[in-house]
Parts: sequence; structure tokens; C-alpha cells
Amino acid sequence: MPRFLIVMTLALLFALSGVHVCPAEEILRLSTTTSTENSGLLKAILPDFEAGAHIKVHVIAVGSGKALELAKNGDVDVTLVHARPAEDRFMADGHGVNRRDVMYNDFIIVGPDSDPAGVRGSHDVVAALRKIVAGKARFISRGDNSGTDQMEQQYWKQLGQKPEGKAYLSAGLGMGEVLTMAAQLQAYTLSDRATYGAYRARTGLAVLVEGDAKMFNPYGIIAVNPARYADINIRGANSLIAWLTSPEGQKKIADFKVDGQQLFFPSYKN
Repeated sequence: MPRFLIVMTLALLFALSGVHVCPAEEILRLSTTTSTENSGLLKAILPDFEAGAHIKVHVIAVGSGKALELAKNGDVDVTLVHARPAEDRFMADGHGVNRRDVMYNDFIIVGPDSDPAGVRGSHDVVAALRKIVAGKARFISRGDNSGTDQMEQQYWKQLGQKPEGKAYLSAGLGMGEVLTMAAQLQAYTLSDRATYGAYRARTGLAVLVEGDAKMFNPYGIIAVNPARYADINIRGANSLIAWLTSPEGQKKIADFKVDGQQLFFPSYKN
């Protein structure tokens, strides 16, 4: 039987049986920092975007440095990170297009409630780190080139020193794992507020340093430059960027809470 007759026959059989043949679901590959995943934000808000846009988002949650590297290599279509200097270099080098601010929160220093270094209540992150070094208290670092790790290294650079020997542990892990380690070892660490909020109950760590302007933590989203890679889903990437920065997407971000606490704040006032 000729091929076109086979196709027509199968189509007729599907129609008669009530089975509908749906087009393949569009896939969008998103690399992002672990905080957007560990906090539960993406699981809470992405289903609304997927339903409206008929796009399935595949999320790869890693540190911001790795997320940008995946985008640079064309392994994803869009990236959502919190490492503004690295984002600016990414754009200047021509790897991305259509960068937009999305939301923000802040970094905090957390540690055991006993606070052996005596930093509780400080609003000066560098001064607090100086006391942690002087007190030879243990500090757990992400050590993974994430946005949090990059910010931490800036603080040590400003201070001109960091803990030595066993007092400084570079974990090479995500924020959730580092918070768990800090709880187990009764150590200090730098965290984004969102991941801490999601892990607070299970770790028992206390917020000890906050409120320094240097601890501001903005998030940006960038589409991968389609001129670099022919298979980039630029339509889907721009659709997600438009939705996250729209009044609907910004409201979803603002409405997301853990234990009644808002963890992310939208960049645009509606």
C-alpha cells in the first residue's frame, strides 16, 4: 500500500477511535542557581507558565558560575542566576541577549545559636567576618563558583584575609548541602535568604548578620544568543523572560512564601 494511504488510514482510525494526536511538547532548557530550586520557587511558579505557554521547562539547578557556563556552551536556552559581574561579562562577550532583572533578596551570615564569634546583630558583613577569623571559628564555604561563592570571595578580598587551616572548609556543594554541613559542624556560612528559609527548620541555624547594603542579592535572566547556536529555543526563552517580568509573573514571585515568609521580591512594581 502506498505510504500516503497508510498515513491517511491511520489518521482515520485514530479519528474514529476518539484518540487525538497531539504535537510534541515544546521543551525549554533552563540553567539556574540552586537557590531558585532549593527554595521551592520554581516548582511553585513554573507550572502556570508551562500551562499558559504550552512549554515544558527542564530545570538544571547548579551554582551560578556553572549555570552561565552551560549557557555559554549552548547546553541550555536560558539562564536565571544571581552573579551580576559574571552576567555582565557573559553579555559583553556576546553569549547572551535580552537580559532582564527578575527579583532580589539578600545574603545573610548564619551560624549556631551559641554564636562563638560574637557576630550576632552586626550589619557590617566584613567586620563580622573579621571577628569570625579572629575567633578561629569554623566557616563553611560553597567553594563552587556560585553567585554566593563569588560574593563571599569578594568579602574576603575586602577583608584581606580568611580563616586558615581547618577553620575554613571549601565544600564544593550547593547551598542546601552547605547549610546542612554548617548545622552538623556548628559552623558559620554565607547563605542566600531564600535557601536558608527553606532549610531553617531542619538545620536550626540562626540569622546572625544581615542588613548590610553589600549583601544585596539581585537575580537576572538571560536568553542564550541564538547567533551562537542554531538549536537555541529563543522563542521559548523570550516567552519565559516576558512572563517572569510581567505583572503576572512578578506577582507569583511576590506571593511565594515559606512558613509565611516572603523569600524573593519582584524587581518591577506593578
